[in-house]
Amino acid sequence: MSVIAVLNGPNLAKLGIREPMIYGDLSAGELEHLLVRWGESAGFSILFQQYDVEGDMVTAVGEASKNCEALIINPGGLSHTSVSILDAMRAFHGPVVEVHISQIHKREPYRHRMLTAGGAEVVISGAGINGYLLAIQTVKELLRR
Repeated sequence: MSVIAVLNGPNLAKLGIREPMIYGDLSAGELEHLLVRWGESAGFSILFQQYDVEGDMVTAVGEASKNCEALIINPGGLSHTSVSILDAMRAFHGPVVEVHISQIHKREPYRHRMLTAGGAEVVISGAGINGYLLAIQTVKELLRR
C-alpha cells in the first residue's frame, strides 16, 4: 500500500480549540482518524505528523521523501515565511499538495503571500477539513499520471 505523509505545521495541534469559527471544532486527533479512514478508502496508508518547530518540519519532509509516495502539507503560518520548508518541498520526490483549512485570501493581508505554495503541484485553500480529503483524491490522480 502506498504511503502519503500528511504533515501539519505550528498550532494545528490545537484544532478544535483554536479559533473554531475559522478552523472548525474537529480536534487534531479526530482529523488524524478521518485521514486514516479517507486514506484507506482511497488505497493509501497515512503517516500523520504535526510540528511546531520549523526545522523539525523541514527534517520530516526530507524523511518522508525516503518512505512516502506523496506529501500533503499544511505548513500553517510557516507557509508565509519559510524558504526552508519551500526548499524541502521542492526536493520531495513525489507529488506535493499544500492544504490550508481557511480561505487565506479572505484573511489578513500578510497571509495572502505563501512562499511554500511554489513547492506544491496543487494548493487547496478554504475547503475546511475537507481540503485534506480533496488532497488525498488529488494525490491519487497525480500518482496515476
